[in-house]
Amino acid sequence: MTGFFRLTGRLLRLLDPETAHALTIRALKLGLAPRPATPRAPVLKTSVFGLDFPNPVGIAAGFDKNAEVPDAMLRLGFGFAETGTVTPLPQAGNPRPRIFRLTEDAAVINRLGFNNQGLDVYKARLAARRARPGIVGANIGANKDSADRISDYLKCFEALAGLADYFTINVSSPNTPGLRGLQDRDQVQLLLAKLLAARARLRITAPLLLKIAPDLDGQALRDVVAVCLDTGIEGMIVSNTTLGGRENLHGKHRMEQGGLSGRPLFAPSTRMLREVSRLAGGKLVLIGTGGIASGADAYTKIRAGASLVQLYTAMAFAGPYLAVTIAQELADMLQRDGFTSVSQAVGADA
Repeated sequence: MTGFFRLTGRLLRLLDPETAHALTIRALKLGLAPRPATPRAPVLKTSVFGLDFPNPVGIAAGFDKNAEVPDAMLRLGFGFAETGTVTPLPQAGNPRPRIFRLTEDAAVINRLGFNNQGLDVYKARLAARRARPGIVGANIGANKDSADRISDYLKCFEALAGLADYFTINVSSPNTPGLRGLQDRDQVQLLLAKLLAARARLRITAPLLLKIAPDLDGQALRDVVAVCLDTGIEGMIVSNTTLGGRENLHGKHRMEQGGLSGRPLFAPSTRMLREVSRLAGGKLVLIGTGGIASGADAYTKIRAGASLVQLYTAMAFAGPYLAVTIAQELADMLQRDGFTSVSQAVGADA
């Protein structure tokens, strides 16, 4: 199994990244990836939002934009799968090429621009798998040319009510002009208030999480955490890709425009996670993402305050069975340090 994906990984890396990704999604839809032996260590099980996760390692949004393969990702050993980002109307995104591998840096730069097949297609796929086991989240966004972006989030949320175990509100992609303005205090407060009102009206209990950018300055970060606490949403995802971090990169594509993910994002996103944990004082569930490529990375995020973690970019270099490796390494580290559950380690270093 490892040898098979070592070979296919080399072949895929001969292709441009977007073509390689499309072929990977197709292979997963066809069931061509053998199911790995997943870790069964009890220490990995954790309960968050009243949901029982077999392990805290999730696939981040962006991998499965159109909700095509969430169950395949769960079979590959992920404890949960986040699909999207979806927008009300289909959109092509930015012109290609728009994904760039920086192999020397174990990083990727993308400027995709919320390319997706639209809400109707996405909703139908989530509806078709709703009775299946496994925790699947929906990541919602706004169309690039929308005249009312807050209404776009409401359309997505209302259409998907009852079809996802949790919702991520993506206001932090750097590739939709002006989108990050929704992180401003007044805008994010209005957005969250309307989503919470819609949730109450629809009588659903799915948790709401706000995904933020790693590029927020100190005051902006304090403001957005305060709004999350004041409105009463359940959590935050820290963090999205960064527009900074180019100064120490080596790859030939290092100056391409777009969001940087992968290894260079690990340190800044973890610093922000630790600060958000301090500001939130245990009143928000945090999901740590950004640069995770090993069990040690996941453990660092958890000790910094994350109850769950997510990854994506590292799979482009390590292959689809990375979740199993990370979960096993994480279990070993938790047991080594005397923890009997993930929750005991959350915030140990915060």
